Amino acid sequence: MSDIEVLDKTFHFILKRMVETGQAPHYTEIAVELGVSPEDGRKTMHTLFKSGVYGWLFPNTDFISSFAPFNNQPTQFRVTVEGEQNWFAQ
Repeated sequence: MSDIEVLDKTFHFILKRMVETGQAPHYTEIAVELGVSPEDGRKTMHTLFKSGVYGWLFPNTDFISSFAPFNNQPTQFRVTVEGEQNWFAQ
């Protein structure tokens, strides 16, 4: 898989997980999805954020804070779908 394909797969995995659960995955979950070591999953996640995707990591951590259009921490912008509120927007 090319570097671009790995980043694309990582992007889609993070977005899919946020839609399904309302929570961003940890980099170890990204690593499992990609079939790589936890350290390679962490590096791939950082590379994705450095590429210019709309989102950010919590300062000085490896935790996803926001991944457009979702926010991983509660905000005043609640998103409700079919009566279920599992998400927060940026």
